[in-house]
Amino acid sequence: MTVMVPSRTPALITPGRQALDSALHQLDQAAEHLRLDAGLRTMLATPRRSLTVSVPVRREDGHMDVVQGFRVQHNVSRGPAKGGLRFHPSTDIHEVTALAMWMTWKCALVGIPYGGAKGGVAVDPTELTQRELERVTRRYVNEILPMIGPEKDIPAPDVGTDEQTMAWIMDTYSVNTGYSVPGVVTGKPLTLGGSLGRTGSTSRGVQIAAMCALGRSPEGVTVAVQGFGKVGAPAAQYLSDAGCTVVAVSDATGAVYAPGGLDIADLRAWAAESGGVSGYRHADALDHAELFELDVDVLVPAALEGAITAENAPRIRARLIVEGANGPTTPEADEILAAGGTIVVPDILANAGGVIVSYLEWVQNMQAYSWSGGEVELKLRELMEGAYAEVRSLATARDLTLRQAAHVIGVGRVAEAHQMRGLYP
Repeated sequence: MTVMVPSRTPALITPGRQALDSALHQLDQAAEHLRLDAGLRTMLATPRRSLTVSVPVRREDGHMDVVQGFRVQHNVSRGPAKGGLRFHPSTDIHEVTALAMWMTWKCALVGIPYGGAKGGVAVDPTELTQRELERVTRRYVNEILPMIGPEKDIPAPDVGTDEQTMAWIMDTYSVNTGYSVPGVVTGKPLTLGGSLGRTGSTSRGVQIAAMCALGRSPEGVTVAVQGFGKVGAPAAQYLSDAGCTVVAVSDATGAVYAPGGLDIADLRAWAAESGGVSGYRHADALDHAELFELDVDVLVPAALEGAITAENAPRIRARLIVEGANGPTTPEADEILAAGGTIVVPDILANAGGVIVSYLEWVQNMQAYSWSGGEVELKLRELMEGAYAEVRSLATARDLTLRQAAHVIGVGRVAEAHQMRGLYP
């Protein structure tokens, strides 16, 4: 039985709607394996709370813009909601709902006591000054204030946001509360209660997942990374430091390729100075589409959702795909890749490092305590490797893909929590 979703006009299908369709498809597959009844499936497919707000932006020249903001709490059966906040012009309620749903399964999969949430503001942060960004952030937080809190919903950085954004959110919430509340967000600066190891934790998780899936020495392993940003650039660095040869990367400005391997540290410095990887003097220019077709061992999609589709999946030659981004592979592409023998480490497992260390930051805030960077990394590795082993074991036992197995575990745990709690009233 399939999950019922609202009818829609084909012409109105957006990237966000496609992401939500993918998330619902994955839920439906897991529900079939778990033999969940229709009522429970509908509950799992339906967000607990969804809020759309208008966010006025006072620009430096004095004129006023109004942008849309969103916050979705998908499920809170296992604990407070947790999820990032993204600033991106294409963000809509469908995308945010899909991301919140994936976060629910992700938290359950790696065994941390959170439900899934996500937030977004449909704005291009590169077109705003720092003062305009602060105004947008603080006004958005005021609009969603009743939804968030250290025991209700804890935002974190995502696309287009960073630790400064989290500092503004913490301050806005604390001013309204009357005292400092560091646990209302994660991914904060260290001086405001952030955690050692939080920066780059998503990327570190990608590297750990890749090493688990490879099951062999990284020496001689070639890697291509799509998306050389907040997740992709550190992931490329960690993979290179581990002994892999990163031969190609891309970002919004272009793609570069060096068959003998890229100097990732030098490339990151170049990208920071020039605004992107395009024009890097120690590599050849590459078309964005060509990066997906390179004959490499590992492909890391680390940009936005929907990058691997039915159109380009047949041309992918990588033997292993490790999803740094959320929802980078469509269901149609998944089938093509599985039929061709390509192993895909799914997003809800591969990029779980960020929410794991966010959880550790939150625990430290709630206890007014702190761990060393080494302790945080040890806990991150333990949870990532344990989750991968569990997913691999189930996939092998039931002849499932890693994505199917990951969703069966994540969805199953949320369904169990809901059933144990019962329905009130």
